[in-house]
Amino acid sequence: MKPWYREPWPWILMAAPAAAVFAGAVTVWLAVATSDGLVADDYYRRGLAINQEIRRDQVARDLGIAASVEAGAGTLRVRLSGRAAPPEALFARLVHATRAGYDLRLRLVRVRTGVYETELPELPAGRWRVVLEDPRGEWRIVKEGL
Repeated sequence: MKPWYREPWPWILMAAPAAAVFAGAVTVWLAVATSDGLVADDYYRRGLAINQEIRRDQVARDLGIAASVEAGAGTLRVRLSGRAAPPEALFARLVHATRAGYDLRLRLVRVRTGVYETELPELPAGRWRVVLEDPRGEWRIVKEGL
């Protein structure tokens, strides 16, 4: 009669279910411990506010406001053109495509006519959307990519 510890088969047969239980426990822990940040808590209110956003986009088009966005060397620069009087400052919301926790709101100051700048912190990797707004909230421009 052979001793039980020399036979590898019982351990191998128990390893597969044990690995599945361990992987399931890790999956449950990850699901509970981390937030995916993909779904907004106030999605209904945001849905109702979409008409106001569309109206502000239309105001920017009616005024012929256009913007080019440049990011580099720790600086965010926006060149603004159009028929509207240039504001003293601009607000830029940098919106991450999938992680709301990474979003930033920056204030850009006018350095010369039609040119606005601010310091740009290092951004996590990913797709970014830039939403430019005047200080009074009358118009906005959305630019994809940064």
